[in-house]
Amino acid sequence: MHTLAKFIYFKILGWKLIGSFPKVDKCIVIVVPHTSWVDFFLGLLVRRVLDEEINFIAKKSLFTPLLGWYLRLMGGAPIDRNQSSDTVNAVSKIFRERKKFRLALSPEGTRKKVTQWKTGFYYIAKGAQVPIVMVAFDYGRKQVKISEAQYPSESKETDFEIYQRFFNGVQGKVREYSF
Repeated sequence: MHTLAKFIYFKILGWKLIGSFPKVDKCIVIVVPHTSWVDFFLGLLVRRVLDEEINFIAKKSLFTPLLGWYLRLMGGAPIDRNQSSDTVNAVSKIFRERKKFRLALSPEGTRKKVTQWKTGFYYIAKGAQVPIVMVAFDYGRKQVKISEAQYPSESKETDFEIYQRFFNGVQGKVREYSF
């Protein structure tokens, strides 16, 4: 699958890869911009190109006997969002329970245009004491750009300036929804 994914990504689609995935077993991977359902499939392809295990969370109700095995196989972890549970603590618990967990999230929280990111990813990283890796899906340049792993500091404002600067000029699939 790795060789086939590379052929599709580089030769057929003509995309580039800037940077390499850091050698960390646990991290939060923030992917920006998230403007289309196509981003999920691009993410799956890039995961195979990198030959890295990268996880996602989904609501617990999706993990039925018929679908749950597939979601787990694809790297999914169930989160109970029906109760008044604290998602940040629930995800931090998953990090503590697993030897390897790299959670991909979109800080925008939607595929629509936003002016401000949600902050859950940041507090999960702080609570789980794991670094943040930034991944830009730049449809304008046909490239995926990957940062080094960065641990959150004591200043959320400073950290967010660094994160958002990494994504400056990146165009999403739906250009007008880009961050």
